[in-house]
Amino acid sequence: MSDRRLKFFGWGYEGDEVAAGELRWFERTWASVLGGDGFSVTPAPRLADIELRQPRIAPPASLTAICSSEKYDRAAHTYGKSVVDLARGLARDYANPPDVVAYPRSEQDIVALLDWAGGNRIAVTPYGGGSSVVGGVEPTADDRYRGALTIDLRQLGKVLDIDTVSETARVEAGVYGPALERQLKPSGLAMRFFLQAFEFSSLGGWIATHAAGHYATVNTQIDDHIESLRVVTPNGLLESRRLPAVGAGPDPNRLFLGSEGTLGIVTQAWIRLRKQPRFRASTTVRVADFFKGADMVRAISQAGLYPANCRLIEAEEAAFTEAGDGTHAIVILGFESADHPVDGWMRRALEICADHGGQWDAAPAKSDAARDAAAASWRDKFIRAPYLREHAVARCVMRDTFESAITWDRFESFYANVKRDALAAINEITGRPGSVTCRFTHVYPDGPAPYFTYHALGEPGRLVQQFRDMKAACAGALVRHGGTVTHHHAVGRDHMAGYDIERPPPFAAALSATKRAFDPAGILNPGILLPPQPAATA
Repeated sequence: MSDRRLKFFGWGYEGDEVAAGELRWFERTWASVLGGDGFSVTPAPRLADIELRQPRIAPPASLTAICSSEKYDRAAHTYGKSVVDLARGLARDYANPPDVVAYPRSEQDIVALLDWAGGNRIAVTPYGGGSSVVGGVEPTADDRYRGALTIDLRQLGKVLDIDTVSETARVEAGVYGPALERQLKPSGLAMRFFLQAFEFSSLGGWIATHAAGHYATVNTQIDDHIESLRVVTPNGLLESRRLPAVGAGPDPNRLFLGSEGTLGIVTQAWIRLRKQPRFRASTTVRVADFFKGADMVRAISQAGLYPANCRLIEAEEAAFTEAGDGTHAIVILGFESADHPVDGWMRRALEICADHGGQWDAAPAKSDAARDAAAASWRDKFIRAPYLREHAVARCVMRDTFESAITWDRFESFYANVKRDALAAINEITGRPGSVTCRFTHVYPDGPAPYFTYHALGEPGRLVQQFRDMKAACAGALVRHGGTVTHHHAVGRDHMAGYDIERPPPFAAALSATKRAFDPAGILNPGILLPPQPAATA
């Protein structure tokens, strides 16, 4: 973690500003997409603008050294980073902050915090980097709890052991992405789990939310990077054995991957590492038709080539990110290896691209610095998107994403139906036309992970509800047409309706029983994955 303080509202550190030129580009581009020639801007809230209710609870004397009820800490832990969160923040609505924020320095601190919360009917929100975009880190508003405690793991950020023989490391779960890679670097190994929120998200958060990284094929999910876990639950400590694979019954690691802080708090993990890549090749392929592009990447994914990057981007979205001119879809294609040149893999992939009508301009680049202009522009816009999100919401620009996964045989109808329903929802909710674009973030031999972005213009005073209505409409379309409600953004509070439909009823019953076994007082993230069911405690 940096010594700099994170913003209590928006993305990044205090003092981080979006350059005027970037904002001008943003406004110009959005005006061309949505119509009009300017935007009215709601200023970002200052901490002095925010009024918080008085804390309803106070920690015992034994915990005061690791707890805070200061205004900044409570405000900064009220929301995640979704567009709904930003819209509520802009409206100066901080009506439901945590009463206490704890920064444990050891597992023993976490045990003590959970004992206090469990004995006093206090709801607990485990907190990694706070980058949730699905309502996953905000406290419950259920008044059956006496108060709300957020447990922020940022003090648990060390790499404890590195096994260079097995290429693994034991790491505390509160470590943020950049700090993790810095600590691993002297060993020559890396995790290389680069997601959009990498800079402001934690290992424990990746595990709890079933996150997906930058690899477009193979090692896509956090599951592929976990060897064993150590978890503090209200009912005791759990530690899985450190093994490369397990055939002895259901794998306990899998129970906590995607558990979203409802069963316990992950404190440590043995993670799988890899050597830093020395050989790279990347290029951008143009294809006239998005569905031909889908056939192209399907063929690549089924050929056993396993590119690190294989992102199909629809023509309209490519134009918005200045990675294309709007007349063709693009595929950003890349290979990397620490052991051997990848020219043969790239050569075969480009043969497949040519068979599907793909075109490219130059020989593949051999380094990140040499990547072509289209790929560089798309990557820059992708990385900068979280920094611009608050500025979009401040201008009533409704730009949000929703993602899924579907088998190849159903993709075309899924794409058409989801886009149709999302466009209809924009018209109904805003009274204006908008647009919906699609790209693939990950591809598997049996199907892609389509990632949709919608664009619309909202209204001051109605923006929070408009965002909520769009989330419900889009999530409903994903599940209704056969996909998953989320491929890698977790369930949180925002996807609960879709998750309730998607999961089989016997599994829901089993999960509920598991919750009671690990968390008998029902204090951990109530309302996430399961309805809140606090136990009757004195």
